[in-house]
Amino acid sequence: MASAMKTRTLTALVLAPTAIALILFVPTALFAAVTGAVFLYAIWEWTRLLGLRAQAARGAVVVLHALALIALWFVRGSLAWWGVILAGVAWWSVAPLWLRHFSFGVAPTRENTALKLVIGFLIVVPAWCALLQVHAAAERGPWWALFGLMLVWVADSGAYLAGSRWGRSKLAPRISPGKTWAGVYGALAASALVGIAGSALLGISGAAMVGIFVLAMLTVLASIVGDLFESLIKRHANLKDSGDLFPGHGGMFDRLDSVFAALPVWAAGLALLRL
Repeated sequence: MASAMKTRTLTALVLAPTAIALILFVPTALFAAVTGAVFLYAIWEWTRLLGLRAQAARGAVVVLHALALIALWFVRGSLAWWGVILAGVAWWSVAPLWLRHFSFGVAPTRENTALKLVIGFLIVVPAWCALLQVHAAAERGPWWALFGLMLVWVADSGAYLAGSRWGRSKLAPRISPGKTWAGVYGALAASALVGIAGSALLGISGAAMVGIFVLAMLTVLASIVGDLFESLIKRHANLKDSGDLFPGHGGMFDRLDSVFAALPVWAAGLALLRL
């Protein structure tokens, strides 16, 4: 256990500074290419979770998503672009209904695989558009992008600390036995502190700070749903992780499941708040 925790910690210490530097110091066009490659790798892992074995079929799915990202890049800011982001928000609004019915889609039929492929698109592509929408905003766009991601990262740590200390009541035992309601409260508390601190550092006050605080809570709740949904699909596939890319952390999708759900909510909320 101690060895596994040490591996997770060392991996995080390498990944976090790299991600922060990428967000803050890379132009949006290059940022789009790098994050696009990362998100496409997550789709590659998603096809594994769905039971696709043929390399050609998995590759074709990745290529189709790549073409979608390229097409969307050229219409960024348009109604189509925002339509994709809002489709992501809509999906994560209804995803809890699936979580309540564990066995839905569990059979490895063509219909269920096709459905999960569509869901994979709604998970990854809107998140990419949302991330770029925030990152490309005037002046402080990269800082707003980092703000949103920090909410998720800190919430994850808060959930772990609170859950390991006070976790008794299980959140969704059939989906993810290790998650507890105490972890949810810990995630919300930790992200609330980040929301207040981040607003202050970005010069947000008054009613706008209240709006950011509410948005931060909604973003973290979405991230929890995203984490649970990937856990559900992994249970369907009888797999522990989406891959083994990161020692102690699993695959790329394992690292991004919460982020995928949080980003469309964060981007849409910032747009509504005109920030």
